[in-house]
Amino acid sequence: MTKEMVTEEVKNQDVEFIRLQFTDLLGNLKNMAITSSRLPKALDNSFMFDGYSISGFSAIERADMFLYPDPATFAIFPWRPQHGKVARLICDVHTRDGQPFSDDPRFILKKAIEKAKEQGFSLMVEPECEFFLFHTDENGLPTTLSHEQAGYLDLGPLDLGENARRDIVLTLEEMGFDVIASHHELAPAQHEVDFAAAEALEAADNIMTFKMVVRTIAKRHGLHATFMPKPKTGESGSGMHLKLTLMKDGKNAFEDANDEKGLSETGYHFIGGILEHIRGICALTNPIVNSYKRLLPGFDAPTSVDFEDLTVESPLIRVPCTGGSVELRSPDSAANPYLAIAAILTAGLEGIEKKTVPVKGHKVDVSHLPGSLNEAIDEMEKDALVKEVLGESCAAKYIAAKKAEAAEYTKQVTAWELENYLNRY
Repeated sequence: MTKEMVTEEVKNQDVEFIRLQFTDLLGNLKNMAITSSRLPKALDNSFMFDGYSISGFSAIERADMFLYPDPATFAIFPWRPQHGKVARLICDVHTRDGQPFSDDPRFILKKAIEKAKEQGFSLMVEPECEFFLFHTDENGLPTTLSHEQAGYLDLGPLDLGENARRDIVLTLEEMGFDVIASHHELAPAQHEVDFAAAEALEAADNIMTFKMVVRTIAKRHGLHATFMPKPKTGESGSGMHLKLTLMKDGKNAFEDANDEKGLSETGYHFIGGILEHIRGICALTNPIVNSYKRLLPGFDAPTSVDFEDLTVESPLIRVPCTGGSVELRSPDSAANPYLAIAAILTAGLEGIEKKTVPVKGHKVDVSHLPGSLNEAIDEMEKDALVKEVLGESCAAKYIAAKKAEAAEYTKQVTAWELENYLNRY
C-alpha cells in the first residue's frame, strides 16, 4: 500500500474512522482516532500527540511527538460497522524535529533489521501465541473462571471456547493473516493460534494486531482473553514460541540437507549467539513478574539454557523436524515483540560473526534461565549487547520501569500468604 492507495481505499470502502496505532515501551498498544477528513494530514506526517504520559516517552522535552503512519499496515476492522467503517494504520513515532524517536520500540527493531540487512540477512518470524479465555463477572470484569475441562487438542463439546476461537481465526483472515492452525492447549480454557511467518517488522506488527483481535472477539463472546503468562496456579502457562528463519539472497540460510537436523553452520552459530545472551534477553522476552511463574519445571516450559538437551523436560531451543528453522520456546506474549525480536536477531547475528557454540556436535554448558524478574533485570544490566540494542536511553527507562514493577510486587500481601499464615501465626 502507498499513501495514495490508502486514501483511495478509505474512500471506496466507506471508512469513516482511522486509528493511528503505536506501541509503548512496555508493549501496550496505543492509538488516536481520527475521521477520514483528517487522513491527509496524518499521511503527511503532521499529526501530533502528547507523549508525556506514555510509558517510555516521558521526557518533558519530548512531550510533543508526531505519528508517521506506515501505509503497508492499513487494515479495516471487520468487527466494526460496515457503514462508516473503522480502519487502522500502525505508526512510527518521530520527534518534533522530524527525526525517528530513538526509544520507539518499532524504530529499535528497524535498526536491528537494517544491521542484519548490511550483512545480507533478513529474519522471518513465525509466532505460536497461547492465551486463555475466561468468564467475566456480572460487571463485565475478568475472572479466572471457566466451566470447561478440555485438554490438549480436545474438541467440542469439551472445548467450550471453540466457537470464539473460530471467530478469532475468521477475523484474522479477513484482516489478511495467513492462519496455519488453531487448537485447544494443555490447560482448561487455554488456546493457541499459529500464523504464517513474516519478516521481522511485519511479524511484530502482526503480534500486536493478533492480541487486539483476540481480546476484541473474545469480548463479543462474553469472554475475557488474557495473554498473562501464568493466570492459574497448578496449570501450564501461556508462551509465545518463535520459529526463526534467516534468509540470505532469497534462500534459507539455516537449511542444510546434509546435516542430521537439516540445519546449517549459520543456523548453529545463530543458536549459539542466542544462548550466549538469553539470560540478558529474558527481561524482554519474559518481561513481567508473572512470567517467571510459567518458567518452572513440570509445566512444559523451558528452565535451562540448552539446545535440544534430551535430559531436560522442555528444551529452550529446538530444531523442528522439517529443518531450516530454529524454535525459541521461552518468550511469552507479555513481551514487547519489537524489543524482543530486535534483541534475539542481534544476538543471533553476533553468534554468526563470532562462530559461537554450539556448532555441530557440541552442546552448550547448561545453566538456568533467570528465576525472577529481578534476576532477569540484573542479567540485562550486565549484558552490553542487549543494552546496545535498546540504546542507552531506552535501556535505562526499561530497567527502571521493571525494577519499579518488581519492587511493587514485593510489597504485596498475596492470597497464598493469607491462606498459609493468617490463621497459623
